[in-house]
Amino acid sequence: MTDANRASRPGRTPRTRRARRERGAQESLTSIALVLEAIMFFFPMLVVFGKHTLAPGWAFGGGIGAMIVLALASRLTGSRAGVWFGWLLQAAILATGFIEPFMFVVGLVFLVLWVFCVVKGGQLDRQNAARRAAAGD
Repeated sequence: MTDANRASRPGRTPRTRRARRERGAQESLTSIALVLEAIMFFFPMLVVFGKHTLAPGWAFGGGIGAMIVLALASRLTGSRAGVWFGWLLQAAILATGFIEPFMFVVGLVFLVLWVFCVVKGGQLDRQNAARRAAAGD
């Protein structure tokens, strides 16, 4: 039975969708950066396993755990605490360079991406707020 059929029944009110919360540029960009990092973490996990740097349980458990934490953190970037948690995760990713040295390079690339997302996203949010204020919204 479709929503249209349910709404046409006597005594029933039609369902309405909740309005989606508008996301700012900083929230969107930092969320995308964390999801990219979560996807990327699959490959260092395989490298650490393949080079026998860590035991298989630690390599896969740590890699999958990091991917889950990064993916969940991407949902928190709408708050100030979520952005600070993202900074903490950037430091943690850099620290994985002590396990696999190439991760210093990868961590630095993602740190630069994170800084860009935070700075540019904030600029875009301020510009959009000024534009809305000028338009009278």
